[in-house]
Amino acid sequence: MWAEVGAGVLMLVVGVRLLYRWQSGVCNSKASLEGKTVIITGASAGIGKEAAKDLVSRGARVIMACRNIDKAERAAAEVRASARGRGEAVVRHLDTSNLSSVRRFAEKILKEEDKLHILINNAGIVGPPTREMTEEGLELTMATNHYGHFLLTNLLLGLIKKSAPSRIVNLTSDSHDYVNKLNPDCLNFEHDYYSSMTAYGQSKLCNILFSLELTHKLEGTGVTANSVHPGCVCTEIFYKGKVTWFLWVCGKLFFVMGKDAKLGAQTIVHAAVSEELEGVSARYLVDCKEAKTTDLARSKKLARQLWEASEVDVKLQQEEKHY
Repeated sequence: MWAEVGAGVLMLVVGVRLLYRWQSGVCNSKASLEGKTVIITGASAGIGKEAAKDLVSRGARVIMACRNIDKAERAAAEVRASARGRGEAVVRHLDTSNLSSVRRFAEKILKEEDKLHILINNAGIVGPPTREMTEEGLELTMATNHYGHFLLTNLLLGLIKKSAPSRIVNLTSDSHDYVNKLNPDCLNFEHDYYSSMTAYGQSKLCNILFSLELTHKLEGTGVTANSVHPGCVCTEIFYKGKVTWFLWVCGKLFFVMGKDAKLGAQTIVHAAVSEELEGVSARYLVDCKEAKTTDLARSKKLARQLWEASEVDVKLQQEEKHY
């Protein structure tokens, strides 16, 4: 009896895995990126590394912006090997949870690079089980997933505009579906309930709203901003920091039934290179096509309020504004 039950469960799991992967989108664009410069944050593993492999193989110079330099150098060696002599992969240090690190990274980029065609804001964490604050007074999940990328994009926006047509790709998640409110005056959970998944979902909603307001501010510049949900992907994001039982279970389920990192990176690549997205902005992309999102994620008023609050929280200076 138990053998039959086990066999049935195994068949169900395999069936779900095969169906999910069969339905997953694949980027079919053959676009060349010769002469193009790309930055990918969090590119030392998972979908960030797989996106780097694809874009370097198209001839791009890809700057892998990562917190762990040793790990990133090993990943860059994999990227170079897979590209077989095409493109270039270089590593630069960046910790998106630390605004000082973001400013140092941007300063270095602006000194060394004369163009930037694609910025992929990929780095992210689920967050600790209890609320933790950075040395700059920001909640850790929001700092890593939203504030760091908000500041980075603003600091590099002048270079991105100069390199137009160019693209900004913000990684998000369908976890934003479960967020039913966003208080721009309480983005760091000073008074609101905190849990790791609450913070994660809020940060992913912020990523979409960021793309929405970027689109408004960059209208007519030749720069687009879109949001990407990569799907249920088995990556190390579930095992970073303090791992709760919930994250452990999610990680195992995604390993068994979800996408691998290469398949998970497909919509990132699609957003970065697809010809059909030329001039297209403020889209929420899932499986290489536009998908519906929540009313909250489409609120232009909330997007503007989030931008204004974020400027204050990261202490964006006048000379750092390029919109």
